[in-house]
Formats: sequence, structure tokens, C-alpha cells
Amino acid sequence: MGGRKKDKKNRPAFGLPKEIVLSATPEGWRTSVLTVEGGMLCGRLGVPINTDPQDARAAAAARVTELARDVHDAAVEVNWEPPEEPWSWTAQVTLVAETEPPAPDAEGQTPSSAGTLR
Repeated sequence: MGGRKKDKKNRPAFGLPKEIVLSATPEGWRTSVLTVEGGMLCGRLGVPINTDPQDARAAAAARVTELARDVHDAAVEVNWEPPEEPWSWTAQVTLVAETEPPAPDAEGQTPSSAGTLR
């Protein structure tokens, strides 16, 4: 009789996004999302072909932000670079550092007040 199968840790279907390439094609807006692990996810953006480029960039950024949040539980920021070619844009995707208030130490002082003379 066989033993129980070990549960493999489920890896996300794709890696954490690090860069977006947005292109306007005759068929519509297309994105390529490059990941930290070296993968790439390509596809149609799903907005009308006559969508303003600024709106297409916003839709691409929203898609990648949702992807990072839903798949990786990570908050990211998308920063678009000035276009080097007409109808093609690139953005860098960076993790947003979550800031939490400093925890008080054992005596109830925060790190900033610990060095204060009384």
C-alpha cells in the first residue's frame, strides 16, 4: 500500500512582474509582462483599439497591480518611461515598501524616543 503523497507547495502560475511593454498593433493593444524570475506573460489588453494611449497605459498598470496583489500578495507601483518608439511604452514595476509604525520596545519607548534624554 502506498503512502500519502507529499503536498507540493503550489507555486504561482507566473512570477512577480518587473516590467511591462505595451504596444499598439492594428489588432489592438498588447502587453508583455516580464517577471523577476525571467518569465513572460503576453496577451491582448482587452480595451478597444481606439482607446487613448494614456488610458491604455492605465489599464495595463491596473492589470499588473491586480496580478501582483491577487497572485503574490504584493503591492507594486508602475512607472512609465518616456516612449522611445511611437505606439510602444515600457514601464518598470517595483514593490511598494509597506510602512508600519515602529513597535515600542520592552519599556514602551519607540526607537525614535529611546535616545531622548529626560
